[in-house]
Amino acid sequence: MINDVFPNVNWDSMWEASLETVYMSLIAVAMTFVLGLILGLLLYLTDKGNFWANKPVHAVTAAIVNIFRSIPFIILLILLIPFTNLLLGTMLGPSAALPALITGAAPFYARLVEIGLREVDKGVIEAAQSMGAGQGSIIMKVLLPESMPALVSGITVTGITLVSYTAMAGAIGAGGLGDLAYREGFQRTQPDVTFAATVAVLIIVFIFQTIGDWITYKIDKR
Repeated sequence: MINDVFPNVNWDSMWEASLETVYMSLIAVAMTFVLGLILGLLLYLTDKGNFWANKPVHAVTAAIVNIFRSIPFIILLILLIPFTNLLLGTMLGPSAALPALITGAAPFYARLVEIGLREVDKGVIEAAQSMGAGQGSIIMKVLLPESMPALVSGITVTGITLVSYTAMAGAIGAGGLGDLAYREGFQRTQPDVTFAATVAVLIIVFIFQTIGDWITYKIDKR
């Protein structure tokens, strides 16, 4: 029955492409979380009135974040081809898409981290300071735990964005569902392949969103 609806779909290829998309997305989400958290903390802590207030450092960090956040992803992919070739020796395959995925998503997530940190009640920070807590302790035991629901929600949104980025990366040979939809579906005029790949992407997005929402619900104590 399913082969009548999708006569041109090779399900082994579809499964392999789905795994490639999941691989790219998970690795990119993990690296984006780490780099975005570092950049977001730097943006927040070096801003006026915070622990490491430093106008030049904040300005440079904000400029880097804004520049890379503003570059359309398909252009970023092309710009990073020389760097990807230097780093990995190839611009093809799922791993070759990772530098562009991380570079494109980390600045976006950094801004969400900064917003989440700004939402932490100043009274909680002041209470910790009055009890003699040092800066490192406040960051690790107050700022990050208090903002964690927002940070998880932010990485969920970023993860969904990364899934769409992997589809674009497929257009230049990164593999995954985007590559399958473009090469087997569009170029060979097989709309059932494109539709099946789209459904697979939607399922992956739904799983990402469900897991992210569940974690956010579990850690949100408000």
